[in-house]
Amino acid sequence: MKKIVILISGRGSNLRSILQAQLLKAWEVDIAQVITNRPQAHGIEIAKEFGVPVTILDHQAYYSRQEFDAQLLKKTQSFKPDLVVLAGFMRILSPEFVHFFQHRLINIHPSLLPSFPGLNTHAAAITAGVKWHGATVHFVTQEMDLGPIIAQGAVPVFSNDTEATLEQRVLQIEHSIYPQAIEWFIQGRLHIEQGNVRVDPAQQQFFQLPITP
Repeated sequence: MKKIVILISGRGSNLRSILQAQLLKAWEVDIAQVITNRPQAHGIEIAKEFGVPVTILDHQAYYSRQEFDAQLLKKTQSFKPDLVVLAGFMRILSPEFVHFFQHRLINIHPSLLPSFPGLNTHAAAITAGVKWHGATVHFVTQEMDLGPIIAQGAVPVFSNDTEATLEQRVLQIEHSIYPQAIEWFIQGRLHIEQGNVRVDPAQQQFFQLPITP
């Protein structure tokens, strides 16, 4: 049985979607721990609701970024996870962390990468006038938001969209594609070949939310 550790910082909406998928699909997996760097993160209550233990590592309690990074790596290693899932973890991971969990560390980003890496993606999409926006699940590498893409989901952008309305639409597709990507990993179906991710046997890796303004 594979072990998963999930890192969060905030409201935990993707955390909830993952834990719900585990129950509904009866994944043969042990979600060993949720780790958060924020003591007030709402995701803590979600983890408790599903009976998942929580570790709080308040980054403000450490004298330096290096000290926090070292403790985060040590604590995550202690659970011996097969997969580390970033579900709204708002800290840049150290090179040591990324290297140690290479090909076992995934993230979801609220854009169709490589478009709009970094922060404020919904505002950037609206400003650019794109007609489709979305989310990307990818393996994490040293280059931020540039790791091999596992799955993507697209949503329409409407002329009257605000950042808030577009964010809610993107969250719907996030809650679909992130559990799917994790399930593929659990099943041993993900393979990285020449920097690209293949699902074995071949399966659709791009999803679309229905156009409903």
